[in-house]
Formats: sequence, structure tokens, C-alpha cells
Amino acid sequence: MQTLNDLLGESKIFMNREVLSPHFTPKKLVFREKEINNIERAVAPSLKGERGRNLFIYGKTGTGKTSCVNYVIDEIKNIPNTRAKISYINCRIYNSRFKVLAKITSDHLPTYAKRGYGAVDLYERLRNWIEEDSKIFVAVLDEIDMVRDLDDLIYTLTRINSDIKAGGVSMIGISNRVSFKEDLDPRSLSTLYETELVFPPYYATELYAIIKDRANTGFKKGVISDDVLHYIAAHAAKEGGDARFSLKVLSKAGELTEDKNASSVTLKEAQEAAKVAEDDAVYDLIGTLPEHQKLVLYSIALLTQSGGTYKKLTDGVDTYLFSGEIYNRYNSICGSMKKESKSERWYRKYLSELEMQGLIAAFESGKGIRGHTKLVKLLVPARKTRDVLEKDIFGMLEEKNEEKEAN
Repeated sequence: MQTLNDLLGESKIFMNREVLSPHFTPKKLVFREKEINNIERAVAPSLKGERGRNLFIYGKTGTGKTSCVNYVIDEIKNIPNTRAKISYINCRIYNSRFKVLAKITSDHLPTYAKRGYGAVDLYERLRNWIEEDSKIFVAVLDEIDMVRDLDDLIYTLTRINSDIKAGGVSMIGISNRVSFKEDLDPRSLSTLYETELVFPPYYATELYAIIKDRANTGFKKGVISDDVLHYIAAHAAKEGGDARFSLKVLSKAGELTEDKNASSVTLKEAQEAAKVAEDDAVYDLIGTLPEHQKLVLYSIALLTQSGGTYKKLTDGVDTYLFSGEIYNRYNSICGSMKKESKSERWYRKYLSELEMQGLIAAFESGKGIRGHTKLVKLLVPARKTRDVLEKDIFGMLEEKNEEKEAN
């Protein structure tokens, strides 16, 4: 157990903790040169004062999407005399049209960015700001699928291009889900005129090179061996080629070693760190789900804990739920929130996507159990899943009420 003096003293393990953070952007991004070049090609027209195409970037968590975009943003900031203006917006935080417009206004018109203005006022001011000297504005929307009223946001940003005589707006949307556009209104889709870029997962050899580079500057010499780094890289490759996951394991392994007052990271600390990172990754994933998938998963968590209309099936270890029972609970929750539920067709799609994410298992029951029906089993702890979703869902309701008051 470390004392306060130990914590305030010089670390025996770490040389520079910052470089081990998943949020740290190194000066050179290895294995992503092609993707960076494609992003640069997409923004090049804007830098020349021309209206560019919208760019949508897809890929699993930890494939370098945000790091590459931020790398290009830093390049743009060093270009003198460009008429292009850019805003990076984390849509997990700025998760509505109003919040996105307010963030853009705060970035570029800080004297105007104050409480009391509605979305229409912000739109008019931004439109005039763009047109006054033919600016090209680029909105980088990270985790774009987290915007609750995404159709309205896309319509608003693309509408500026129709309402101005000079200048323009382009979007760079970043999402973990290639399928998120399927949820958009056809009218929104028709206005996008976008280019798409998919980031592939990293291979184990690439992950090893990434964390080896970070470890060389993040840890003191001799603290971590190549064998431990190879284990972390291989484990992260099995988890989907996630560089962010591998860095979390690397950093956590160092912290566990420091807590034990040991002098070097062993395979044991790496394995313990991997387990912690796996649990964190599940709940991070839940937070990125679209709203109605969250509501379906919330219904499953509630029923797993307490049962429902029909008798639960259990083999003494696992609990299985009827698909229809879950849909009824989902409908009930939507009704209590004064929210329109999705059709059974969409509901079945949500179950498939939750299964692909590894959060549930679903299979056909076969004959004999109320005819043919789908059985569903929750694969993550019900109580913690329920707690995470309640905080997320009811937190969203409070934010919506605050926005209504602001408008």
C-alpha cells in the first residue's frame, strides 16, 4: 500500500504517464498514413476556399479515427492565411442540434455565445458569419451517431449551403457504426453528398509496435519486457484490434505494479489489467449505443433481474427471456417516457446489433416453448448494466428538459 509521500515522490515505474493515455496524439501516427492522406484529400478543397464534400469515417473503437482527424486538424492550424475555419465537436457531450450549434458559436463567435439564444438565432448568426467573407467552415462531429436529433442537425448544416451566396459548410462525421445512416430520414441522406472512409482494426504486430513506442517514453528503462508487450498486443488483437484498449491495459498494468511497490511489470499485472480494461470496455460500449438500443438493453436488464409477464426460463445458472416479453417491456418504457417506440422490425434489428456487440445472446427456441420464439440471454452483469443505463437514459431526459427551457 502506497503512502501519500510515495504518491508525491518520483515514480519508480513511470517516466511520462501522459504518453500512455489513449487520448494522447503522438507526433507520428504509424500504420495510418493512408487514412491520414485520405482525410487530407477530403479537406483540401476547403483549405483552398472551395466547398468540399462531406466525409464520413467509420471503424471500431480504438482504430485511430479520432487521432487521425485531430492530427489533420493540427496540420490545418499551422497553415497561414487559410479561410477555412474548423470546429471539433465531441457529440457524446454535445449531443443535440442546439448543443452543436452553441459549441460552434462558442468556438468562433464567443461574444455572441451566451444563454438565451435559440437554435434559429444561432443558425442565422452562423450563416451570416460564414457568408460575410466567404468562409469555408468544417464541422468535425465525433461520435456523430450520438446526436439525438441528428436528422435536424444534418438538415440545418446542409441548409446553410443553400441559403448563402458565398462560402460553405462541410462535415466530417466519425462513427463506430457503419450502419448508423440507416436510421436517418431519406431527406437527410439525400443532402449529404458524402465520401466514406473505413478504418480497419489493427493487427497484433501493429499493436505491438504502437505500445512499444509508447512504453519506451512512458515507462522507465527496464520496467516492462517485450514478452509482456507481446501479450498485451495479442490480447488487444483478439478484442478486435483496439489500440485504445491496449493502451488502457498498458497503463493499468503500470499502476498495478506501482500499487504493489514492485519494480517491473510482469505478466500477472498485465493479465489483471486486461480484466479491468475488458469490464470498462463493456460499459464504455453501452454508453455509445443509439437511444433505442439502450432502451431495449435496459428492458433486458430489468427483466433479467426481476422477471416479467411470462415465466422466466433458467437452467440454474443463466436466465433466458422471451423476445416478445422484452418488446412489451420496451414499449412500456417508451410509453412512460412519452417516446414513440420502434416497430418490431426495428426491434429485431436492435437485438441483432446487441448480439453482434457481445452484450446478449439470442437464439431460436425450437418447438415446444410457446411455438417458435427467440430466447435472449444477457451476457453482462444485469445490475451494473441497469445502473449505467439509468444514469444515461434519465440523464438524457434532464438534458432535454434543460434545452427546452433554454429555447
